[in-house]
Amino acid sequence: MADSYDLVVIGGGPGGYMAAIRAAQLGLKTACVEKRPNKALGGTCLNVGCIPSKALLDSSEAYEHTLHKLARHGVKVGSVALDLDTMLKRKDKVVGDLTGGVTFLFKKYGVTPVYGSGKLLKGNKVEVTAADGAKSTLEAKNVLLATGSESIELPFLKFDGKYVVGSTEALNFNPVPKHLIIVGGGYIGLELGSVWKRLGAKVTVIEFLPRILTISDGEVANEVHKLLVKQGFEFHLETKVTGAKVEGDSVTVTAQGKDGKEIKVTGDRVLVSVGRRPYTAGLGLDEAGVKYDPKSGRVEIDAHYRTNVPGVYAIGDLVTGPMLAHKASEEGVVFAETLAGMKPHVNYDAIPSVIYIWPEVASVGLTEEQLKEKGVEYRVGKFKFAATGRAQAMDERDGFVKVLADAKTDRVLGVHILGPRASDLIAECVTIMEYKGSAEDIARCTHAHPTLSEAVGEAARMAWAGKPLNS
Repeated sequence: MADSYDLVVIGGGPGGYMAAIRAAQLGLKTACVEKRPNKALGGTCLNVGCIPSKALLDSSEAYEHTLHKLARHGVKVGSVALDLDTMLKRKDKVVGDLTGGVTFLFKKYGVTPVYGSGKLLKGNKVEVTAADGAKSTLEAKNVLLATGSESIELPFLKFDGKYVVGSTEALNFNPVPKHLIIVGGGYIGLELGSVWKRLGAKVTVIEFLPRILTISDGEVANEVHKLLVKQGFEFHLETKVTGAKVEGDSVTVTAQGKDGKEIKVTGDRVLVSVGRRPYTAGLGLDEAGVKYDPKSGRVEIDAHYRTNVPGVYAIGDLVTGPMLAHKASEEGVVFAETLAGMKPHVNYDAIPSVIYIWPEVASVGLTEEQLKEKGVEYRVGKFKFAATGRAQAMDERDGFVKVLADAKTDRVLGVHILGPRASDLIAECVTIMEYKGSAEDIARCTHAHPTLSEAVGEAARMAWAGKPLNS
């Protein structure tokens, strides 16, 4: 006889595990199906995405800081050596601690973990195939699809797990590549490129479009390009990759430049980072009759995450919107609360995004390009970090804050930050936008001195009043 639940979640990533925990907190009998063979909850984010990459970014930043920045602060060090084995073990421990934390929360709130591949059946049933091939069936009043996404593999640049890889394998290079070639100028490639560049690799980025970070504000992306070139990155823009050939321990990528001439770049590792797509393999969407876009793979839902099949829902990377862990988490919580009769919401106009290169990039709301495309009249306020006392004291002068406000109402429409700890500074702007606040609201908040947050206040003052007080 099948086990019966109020809710069965397929996928134990940020969207799925948050939905499962919140549903259990609200009194719903909940199970969560997770397919990872090591029974590690947390999905791509905790296991092979956000968390391990940030662990390596912080470790490599400490190494870079010791090599090149401490001396300017009057700190002299002796011989500095890289212990990559220890760095990778530390990364793995961070991952293990956090995935174990999710397991603890499941136990604490009574979520039943079910390990194996979940397949949606008709009648709100879920078939689970365990690692040993054994099958079981779960019955549910409601089923939530939260299987996340996977790296896109190019047909002419197939992953081989060693020389041509996706982001998962790029977390575990050992030794450090001599020359890492990155196909794609998006945030994942630039973050992982930053890790290995700091640790000694030569990094070459090949991008099909005319600029990197195509979803970011154009002015920010252009400045990032300059800073990364200064750090030693090499870029080939408007360049189409056509293939790669492995010979011995090296791999040669062939590409075509905008002038039509062939370009060859030889390295020892190639990271293909051209985006992600919804993970639906074996999920049973066709058999269960769930509608989805065959081109993008996105599952079709309404405003309450309902698919066309009664009792079946979808969130996160499976559905429209940015493929961000925190977006999926918020949707998971809102879904569970809605299922329990509450009336929560997600404000999709106020979802921040962060790129963890250095200096960091963080943004919320619309870019200048989007505002122009929509025909919205707006004002711009910008303030450089170099003009703040804290940035000077930190020896972190690069970057700026850019606030975009409605020309008539002063309502904040977007904020874009390139600078030290931008990932933390953006939270203030998200809060203001969540409550439909104005640039004046940010400017009139008292920002402690000396802090990096003063740059946010001064940029807002520029957007509102037309001039700052501190420059």
